[in-house]
Amino acid sequence: MIDTILFDLDGTLTDTLEDLTDSVNFALTKNGLSPRSTGEVRSFVGNGIKKLIDLSVPQGTDEAKTAKCLEDFKSHYAVHCNDKTKPYPGIPEIIDFLSDNGYKTAVVTNKIQSSALNIVKTHFGKRIETVIGNRDNLNRKPSPDGVFLALKELNSNPENAVFVGDSDIDCITAKNAGIKCIGVTWGFRSEEVLRQSGADYIAHSAEELEKTITLN
Repeated sequence: MIDTILFDLDGTLTDTLEDLTDSVNFALTKNGLSPRSTGEVRSFVGNGIKKLIDLSVPQGTDEAKTAKCLEDFKSHYAVHCNDKTKPYPGIPEIIDFLSDNGYKTAVVTNKIQSSALNIVKTHFGKRIETVIGNRDNLNRKPSPDGVFLALKELNSNPENAVFVGDSDIDCITAKNAGIKCIGVTWGFRSEEVLRQSGADYIAHSAEELEKTITLN
């Protein structure tokens, strides 16, 4: 029986795309590079901010300028990560339901730890018990290390846990950790990508997500 729910953050609990796009384009334009569209940034996210910037700068950009873009992105996003970010419809209600019914919850994300904590605290308060973000000495998803750390902090067993995410990286992370995965279709990747990446279940809405959790 499922008693522990591990969530991705961007594209799963919160719509962070506009703030990510704004910070990417701040960094690019500050360094004399052309901005990216929201659709382009959507396709780049999911594997940490270094990969996001590596994909956002034009092909052939030298390492020094790419590194400067990354630092400019980080400084801008640290201040502006919650300007436009908001939970997806029905997500606050699900978090309330899980909290009220004794489920253990955590976020496992490739977002920098400080930004992840900021967003989770702002939108969900203390209802999500543990936040595992990008930090020193912890391998990023699709490594299962963040999942294992979250399970340890929650005193949970893998067989009673499920990972909820919107990307191929999330599905692969769950598989690497040996736990089930619910792929959600309102985020940054398509249902086809989620299925191809090994999602055990698909949820098209918050209501479907809650039903899938409670039936398992």
